[in-house]
Amino acid sequence: MATSKQRTLRAIASVTAIAVSAAVLVTGSYEISYERIEENHQARLLRTLHQVLDPASHDNELTQNRRAVRDLKLLGSSEPMDVFIATREGRPIAALISSVAPRGYSGPIHLLTGIAVDGTVTGVRVTSHSETPGLGDVIEIEKSGWILSFDGTSLLSPPLDGWAAGQDGGQFDAITGATVTPRAVIDGVKNTLLYFQRHKDTLFTEPSGSSSLAGETADD
Repeated sequence: MATSKQRTLRAIASVTAIAVSAAVLVTGSYEISYERIEENHQARLLRTLHQVLDPASHDNELTQNRRAVRDLKLLGSSEPMDVFIATREGRPIAALISSVAPRGYSGPIHLLTGIAVDGTVTGVRVTSHSETPGLGDVIEIEKSGWILSFDGTSLLSPPLDGWAAGQDGGQFDAITGATVTPRAVIDGVKNTLLYFQRHKDTLFTEPSGSSSLAGETADD
């Protein structure tokens, strides 16, 4: 017949076994959930990247060819910005540059701009913003085609003095009742092109995964 001490030890062993099993289940569930969340994030990121660059134009994995760069003046943030390099048969095709237009109506507007080797814009998308509903509709591809007006542009077409809204004498359509938001995006794309022009050679020659932060200083 089991003694009181033996019964206590058995109870402790049972509780310990249950606790260990629960910990294993929780850990396993977390790892599975984390993997699914990461997979979903990568899928969303790739869809966004392919909105600004035709997937048929490159043969590398964009999410595996990433740079970290910083330029407060031209990229609009002191935080590192992602740049994804597209290549075909080992040759650079385009750079997809994350940047921030800091002077939106309600706050910063985050952008992704695809730029071909020759400096031509392949596409622009707003990845996040806090603009007032209605006023911010013009920059959302789901609600307006205005953002497509950047496709095919460059620092030469239009020239620099044309990189402004129509009401400011520029060559981009004026948006009645929502001038601050498009002005911010226009400036953001122009500055991203200026960054690309200044750092093109470095972006295309640094190894994958580099974090040398081209244009690191705020005055650059």
